[in-house]
Amino acid sequence: MQEDLFDGLHESLSGQIALDDVFEAYYECRKNKRRTVNSLAFELDFERELIRLWREINSGKYKVSRSIAFVVKYPVQREVFAADFRDRIVHHLVISRLNGLFEKEFICDSYSCRDGKGTLYGVRRIRSKIEECSAGYTRDCYILKLDIRSFFMSIDKNILYRMLFEFITEKYHAADKYILLRLVKQIVYHNPEDNCVIKGKLSDWNGLPYHKSLFWSSRYCGLPIGNLTSQIFANFYLNRLDKYVTEELQIKYYGRYVDDFVLIHEDKQVLLAAWKKIGAFLQAQLKLSLHPQKFYLQHYSKGVKFIGAVIKPNRVYIGNRSKNNLYRKIFSMLPRMAQSVGQVLGNLEKFAAGVNSYIGFMRHYNTYNLRLRILQMLDDTFLGEVSELEPNAAKFAIDKNFCKAGQKKRQLRKQRQYRRFQHQKQVKGERDGFV
Repeated sequence: MQEDLFDGLHESLSGQIALDDVFEAYYECRKNKRRTVNSLAFELDFERELIRLWREINSGKYKVSRSIAFVVKYPVQREVFAADFRDRIVHHLVISRLNGLFEKEFICDSYSCRDGKGTLYGVRRIRSKIEECSAGYTRDCYILKLDIRSFFMSIDKNILYRMLFEFITEKYHAADKYILLRLVKQIVYHNPEDNCVIKGKLSDWNGLPYHKSLFWSSRYCGLPIGNLTSQIFANFYLNRLDKYVTEELQIKYYGRYVDDFVLIHEDKQVLLAAWKKIGAFLQAQLKLSLHPQKFYLQHYSKGVKFIGAVIKPNRVYIGNRSKNNLYRKIFSMLPRMAQSVGQVLGNLEKFAAGVNSYIGFMRHYNTYNLRLRILQMLDDTFLGEVSELEPNAAKFAIDKNFCKAGQKKRQLRKQRQYRRFQHQKQVKGERDGFV
């Protein structure tokens, strides 16, 4: 059986996906997933598993495995389907072939799941667009912010696959085109709610609206939140909207993050007309609808909430939801630190690194007072003996004198442990000798 598995490993087969590409997709996939159960199980004999997966893909025998379904509570209640690890490898394999082509089609102002064009980039772009449209905040302009209702659950699989099929057929010219099309079709039309593994309790779904769950969606609607392909394909799906707004409606100042998008114009009536046209376009072309309660049209001086930030003239704040999440994450780490001095010393550096990751994020915005308030609260928590306030509230810094004292205490503790071990060893030896 082993000889059959490895037989023909280095064959050059025209029109097939190379084994090296499967290995590259595996290494990319495992970067942030090495501690998951599925990843560890796969890694026990990953070479054999990758060869088997490679053969299944090229022979057409590959089938999507069971997904794990669960509900997350923060920042909002949301249903997630986590694909099996081997399926994640296939997702990375597919995206590695298509992402470069997608990037050539996407406009600069879609900010989701793109290298170098994340949330911070999006906030800065929208801020610069508001400033440009208002001529440096010297003339009137208006901001229209819209949202698509139940976006991921409403994506029409037939429309999506037809778009992908036409795009790949036209733009992708490698020999493995037909295998790629077959994989894309399997991914798009897979229904993860069938035969999935439920993680947690069924009561976790209580309060989740039906239109936000794949269990209640049409068989030909909805992509699972949590998969790489879902994020990229969703961005591709709305690329039509981006082109419609910027090219046909001639809206110069525009930006989109997933299903939230912003239009900026000096004439309020132009934005109102665009709102109606966009609603009709989404319904006719993509079978999507605008959220009726998430409509925002205001003068630029009122600011706008976008990608977790509040953008106002000459300043950008963190939104209340983002602020509360940061508070929750930072102070949820405190109970994990034990109360005894010895254990606190062991965990303090890790705690400081976690806090500083959030402080570093906040420094990109006008958050001096917020950072100072957090650091002062932490300073009070440790009675001023552990930390010292840095200038400009730049980071959570451990007091140098405390570090020296802590190092001495750790050394003393190790010496005591060593002497105790030696004493126990000696006692055990004397007892065994006596017997």
